[in-house]
Amino acid sequence: MRLWLLLVVSFFCCLSFSVAKDQNRPLARGRRRRGKKVVRKGKEPIHSGYNGAPLFIESYKSVQEPKPNYNVIPGNTGQCVFRGITMFDKTVWSPKPCVTCLCSSGEVVCDEIQCPLLHCQLKFKPIGECCPVCIDSVHDVPENSGDSPVPNDPDYGTAPQVHAHSDEGPRGDKYKEEEERHRKKDAEHKRRKKQKKEEERLRKELEEEQQAKEEKDAAEEKRRRMDEHRRFEEERMRKLDMEQREMLRVFEEAAERVQHGLRVNDDEEEEEEIWLRGDVFQMPSHEPTPASLPPLSAPPPENSQEDEEGEEDEEEGEEGKKKEKEKDEESRRITYSLPKGCTISDVIVSCENAKLTSIPALSIPELKSLSLEGNAITTIPGGAFNGVPNLEWIDLGKNKILSSGIDPQAFKSLKFLTRLYLDGNLLKEIPQGLPPTLQELKINENNLQGIDEKDLEGLSSLVTLEMEANSLNEENVNAQAFRPTKELTYLRMGRNFFRTIPQGLPPYLQELHLEHNLIEEISEGAFNETKTLNVVVLRHNKIDESRIAPLAWIDHRNLESIDLSYNKLHLVPSFLPKSLVHLGLVGNRIERIPGYVFAHLEPGLEYLYLSYNKLDGDGVEPESFFGSLKTMTELCLDHNQLTSVPSGVSEMTSLHFLRLNNNNIRHIGEDDICDLQNEEDSHIVALRLENNLLNPRKIPPAAFSCVRSYSSVVLKPQRIK
Repeated sequence: MRLWLLLVVSFFCCLSFSVAKDQNRPLARGRRRRGKKVVRKGKEPIHSGYNGAPLFIESYKSVQEPKPNYNVIPGNTGQCVFRGITMFDKTVWSPKPCVTCLCSSGEVVCDEIQCPLLHCQLKFKPIGECCPVCIDSVHDVPENSGDSPVPNDPDYGTAPQVHAHSDEGPRGDKYKEEEERHRKKDAEHKRRKKQKKEEERLRKELEEEQQAKEEKDAAEEKRRRMDEHRRFEEERMRKLDMEQREMLRVFEEAAERVQHGLRVNDDEEEEEEIWLRGDVFQMPSHEPTPASLPPLSAPPPENSQEDEEGEEDEEEGEEGKKKEKEKDEESRRITYSLPKGCTISDVIVSCENAKLTSIPALSIPELKSLSLEGNAITTIPGGAFNGVPNLEWIDLGKNKILSSGIDPQAFKSLKFLTRLYLDGNLLKEIPQGLPPTLQELKINENNLQGIDEKDLEGLSSLVTLEMEANSLNEENVNAQAFRPTKELTYLRMGRNFFRTIPQGLPPYLQELHLEHNLIEEISEGAFNETKTLNVVVLRHNKIDESRIAPLAWIDHRNLESIDLSYNKLHLVPSFLPKSLVHLGLVGNRIERIPGYVFAHLEPGLEYLYLSYNKLDGDGVEPESFFGSLKTMTELCLDHNQLTSVPSGVSEMTSLHFLRLNNNNIRHIGEDDICDLQNEEDSHIVALRLENNLLNPRKIPPAAFSCVRSYSSVVLKPQRIK
C-alpha cells in the first residue's frame, strides 16, 4: 500500500514539474499577415501565481473579435478530473495540438486557437504551428519604423501591444526562414529544369551529329562502291577494247599472209598431218622445219681478212632474218595447235561458234581470256583449265552445259578468275566450287530451279550477279541465300516468276532489277535489309498503287531512281522515297497526279516520265508539281489526253526537256510554258509539241521566250480539226 502511494506521489510530482516548465512558453502563437493579427481566444496571463502557474484575467474588451469558446468540465473543489486523471488547481496541460486547458477552482477551462482568414492563394502550415500562413510576398513593417504592427485602434490596450511585440520577432524570423527555404526550393527546381533542358538539347545535338556522321559514312561508302564499280566497268571496257583491237590485228595479219602466200619448195617434206576429231586434237611429234630456213654458211678462209669481215656482216644479216623467221614460225606453230575455228591474239583465245563439243585442252599459261561462246559443249570436266591457270575471264555462253556435267573441281585451279559467263545453257542450279576471286557471274537464260542457302557460299568478292530468264520465285529462293555475298551491289533477276520482292536481299545492294515478273505488291519490309539501295527497276509487273505500303521505301536515304513503267497504276504513287530523283511511270493507266505528291522530296524530283498514260485536263492539279518546281530537269507528258499545258510548267526554272506531243492541246498562252517575269537566261533546250490540235499561226510570239533556240521547238505535224 505504501509503495503504491509513493508511486502516485512521484507521478504527480513529475506531472507538476512538466506543467510548470511548459508555462514558461506562450499558450498560442500566430502570425501577423498583411496588417491582420492572429487572435487567441481566452484569457491573457499577466503575472505568475501558485507554483509558477499563470493566472488569467478576462479577454480585452477593446479588441473587436469573437468571444472565447470554452469547454467547461465540472470537477471537485480545488482539483479537477480530466479524462480520469486528477489535476491540481492551476495546472495547465494540452490534451491535443492547438488546445490548452487550465484547472481553475475545480473547473477545467480549455482554450482553442482559432486561425484568422487568409486572403492569399498560396498557404503553408509551418511545422509545430497551428495556423497556416501565406507564402507569397507580403509587406512587413520595419522594426525601427515606429509603426505598430496591430491595427491603429485607440481602444487597443497596452498589454496586448506588449504581447504582440514580444511574440512577433521569433515568428517573423521563422516565417522568413520558411520563405527562404521555399525560395531556395523553387530556385533548385528551376535549376534542375534548366539543367534537364540543357541535357535534352545536348542529347539532340549528339543524335544529330551521330545521324550526320552516319549519313556521311553511308555517302562515302556509296561513293566508294560506285567508284569501284566504275573502275571495274572501265577496266572491263578497256579489256574488251584491247581484245577487239587484238582480234582485228590478227585478222589483218591473216589476210596479209593469205595475200602474199606461203612459199614452199616442191622438194620440202610433206607436212605432217594433224588429225582433228571434233575439238580433240593431237600435237605433232616434232616441230615442222621452216621451208625458207637459210643453209649454214661455210667457214671463212683464214688468209683473207677482208673476205672475213664481209662474210661476218653477211652472217649477221642472215642471223637477223633467221630470228624473224623463227618468230613467225612460233606464231604459226601455236596457231596450228588450236582447234579449227579458234584464233589467238596476244593473251586472248576466241573459239566462238567453232562447233566444239568439249573444252579444248590448251596449254598457254600466259592466257588471260577464253571465249567458247556458241558451241555445243555439254560438260566441264575436272582439270579442264589446268593448262591456262592465269585465266581471268571465261565465256561459256550459248552452249548445252548441264548442272550434272560440271565437275566440282573444274574451276579449282583458276586462282585469278574474276568473270564467268554461263548464259544460255541448261543449268538447274548454281555451279559449286566457284573460285572466291569471282567478281562477276552471269547465269541468264538457264533453267535455275532455286537458290539454296549454300549455293553462293565462298563468293565474298562477288559484285555483279545476273540470273534473268530462269524459274525463280519467292518460294524457291532461300532468305539466307545472299548472306555470303557481302560485296554484291548489282543484282538482276528479271524475267522470272516472283510475285513479291524476294526476301534477304544483300545488305549493300545498290541496283536491283526485277522487270518482267508477276509482282503485285511491295510490302512494308521489302527493302528493310538494303539501306544503300540506289536504283530499283520494276518494269512490266502487276503493281497497283494501293498495294504499295506507305513505309515500303519512304525512309530510304539513298534510293534515287525507281522505274514502275508498264504496271497497273491509276495514280502517281504517294509515299515516294525522300531522296528520289528519277521516276519512270511510262505505260500505266495514270489519270491524275495528286497535289503535293512530290512535296516531301529533298532536294526534289529531276526526271519524271509519264508518257503513254491517260492524263487529261483535270488530271493535273495546280499543286501537282509542288516541291519539284525548282529541280525538274526533264518532263515527259507525251501520248496522253491533255487539252492544255499543265499548270506549274512555267515555274520550272531548271527545265531543259519538255515533251507534250501527241495530246489534245488546242491553245498555248504567253505564260503557259515561259514565265514572262523571269529575266534569266533561256533554260529549255528541247520542246516537243507535234501531233496536237494547235494552229502554229495563233501561238503568241512570246510563248517560247524561254527556249534557247526556236529550232529546238517541234510543232509539225498537227492534227488540226
